[in-house]
Amino acid sequence: MRVLAYSLVIVLSLVSIPTQAQFELGKHYVQLPSGSVVETDDKIEVREFFWYGCPHCYSLEPYLERWLKTKPDEVAYVRTPGVARKWIPHARAYYTFEALGITEKVHRPFFDAIHKGGQKLSDEASMAAFVAAYGVDQETFRKAFNSFGVKTQVQKAKQLNFRYGVDSVPTITVDGRYKANVRGAGGPDQLMRLINYLVEQSKLERKSAKN
Repeated sequence: MRVLAYSLVIVLSLVSIPTQAQFELGKHYVQLPSGSVVETDDKIEVREFFWYGCPHCYSLEPYLERWLKTKPDEVAYVRTPGVARKWIPHARAYYTFEALGITEKVHRPFFDAIHKGGQKLSDEASMAAFVAAYGVDQETFRKAFNSFGVKTQVQKAKQLNFRYGVDSVPTITVDGRYKANVRGAGGPDQLMRLINYLVEQSKLERKSAKN
């Protein structure tokens, strides 16, 4: 039994090596310039840049939802909308959801309505009508949508998109140190594994910086 157990340990060790070795800097992910400050303090920040109208973002959503159920406690997940000109209404919608505290209630349904329901939801009126079905007063939505706070958040999102060189979505950044996407990782499953790998890398770098 000891020989069998020892052999199993060796096999498991060997299996884990390709999982880590398959990810190469410059091929599967890139390193971001130093100096970026994360917003999650002692937690490792995983930030998703997305657009509600993006079919690739929508396809990635189920993978992210599963990952979020098993992510390490030391990881904080943050969303940031993309800010191309025609995406701005959806960026404002996202921050309006945040301001009203309804993001978890309407985030996925909003995606579904666009990509499964064929709704455009590209202007204030259609979005106000959409959230009304989820118990949100349309006038309350409109006030938040046009508020200074939401406009400020959109400006902040523009700065983050620029700082991290986001030129397509979905894009994932890890702890302000690394950037990755589905294509570079080799697929959505691989991207989830890459995120975990980069989280571990970031933890080691944080530890090293303290020593």
